[in-house]
Amino acid sequence: MSGNGSTIPAIEAEGLGKRYRVRGIGPPTLFGRVRDAVRGHAPAEFWALRDATFAVPRGRTIGVIGPNGAGKSSLLGLVAGTITPTTGRVVARGRICSLLELGAGFHPDLTGLENIQLNGAVLGIPRDELRRRTDRIIEFSGLDRFIGEPVRHYSSGMYVRLAFAVAAEAEPDILLVDEVLAVGDVAFQLKCLDRIRRLQREGRTLLFVSHALQTVEEFCDEVWLLHGGRIVAQGEPAPTILRYIREYMGEGGPVYTQEFGTREAEMAEVRLEDERGVEAAVFETGRPMTVRIRWRAPRRIERPVFGYSIKTANGLYLHGSNTQIAGVEIPAIEGEGEVRLTFDPLRLMEGHYLLSLSFHSWDHARQFHRREDWYPFAVRNRTGALGLVALDARWTVGEERDGGAPQPPPVA
Repeated sequence: MSGNGSTIPAIEAEGLGKRYRVRGIGPPTLFGRVRDAVRGHAPAEFWALRDATFAVPRGRTIGVIGPNGAGKSSLLGLVAGTITPTTGRVVARGRICSLLELGAGFHPDLTGLENIQLNGAVLGIPRDELRRRTDRIIEFSGLDRFIGEPVRHYSSGMYVRLAFAVAAEAEPDILLVDEVLAVGDVAFQLKCLDRIRRLQREGRTLLFVSHALQTVEEFCDEVWLLHGGRIVAQGEPAPTILRYIREYMGEGGPVYTQEFGTREAEMAEVRLEDERGVEAAVFETGRPMTVRIRWRAPRRIERPVFGYSIKTANGLYLHGSNTQIAGVEIPAIEGEGEVRLTFDPLRLMEGHYLLSLSFHSWDHARQFHRREDWYPFAVRNRTGALGLVALDARWTVGEERDGGAPQPPPVA
């Protein structure tokens, strides 16, 4: 992670707020305004952001997370100066480059090359310097075949490629990024993240809005959680992201918690426990994790099935199974009891995950109780390996002989 740099903050805000007036559907008319004034009807107010006070040290990377409509884009727009605050003030010191809106700052009738020149001038890159950097910008964007075409013909991914390539070459003091990288393909996203790493090493300040929580945790020094137009939490990435998953993930994030079923039988209590039997929210790759499910069934149910699935915090489905698939038949249940699901060792790698649990009939026709993406947990990985899961892999040096025993390599 990057260091703090100068003691003078790169960005400061005090009591920052933005209010909008909601006037209803359709364009306002003179008659409508006179009527509302006579009746004493004032336009409804909506606070996109309220009472935000913060200081961002130079060289820090701040991740901004929260449900859709929480105020993340408004916060970045206020810092960028593209939105005028209703209350408070914000000061950003240094050259700002922002990727806040797809295609913003591009003229649709100009070619990609002409827009590079235009954007470079707006960002304050000297003409001679921009001329020297143009080839690098085009190479980074990967748009050399289309650089002479008007950008009105570009796809959304091509817009992002060109915008990020210009912004990165501007060597900004402050870079603001609002989810637009999610539009590009995977290869380009990796290239952008690599460039962000370089900007961090150079001591640049970044504000990074994203629903990609694992990326936020990996790249950010600090995370701010927004909800209802307010900053409700600021702190270390892992606990702040876990709070978001637990409290707000169902409110417009990439994953939506759901609960449904006939409740003829139900999960009365669920605990996630570590190897010591202690309830936990953070587990370790290669160590045990146990899910204890206390069930309640007012009447006898024949051959019930318990199931689970696991997704990443970004909504990627990783694995799912149930007692039926595992060959564990439960003859019947009635009253109260417990079933345990144990992962030993836990093969998940570093990240945040969502556990779903289900309880249904043998023929899958009746869903007694299901909780989708209901139980968040985090995994820490101390092995040094990368990826989503730890596979059972074995290295062998030399030829295998004598029943498979590995032989040492020949000595020259």
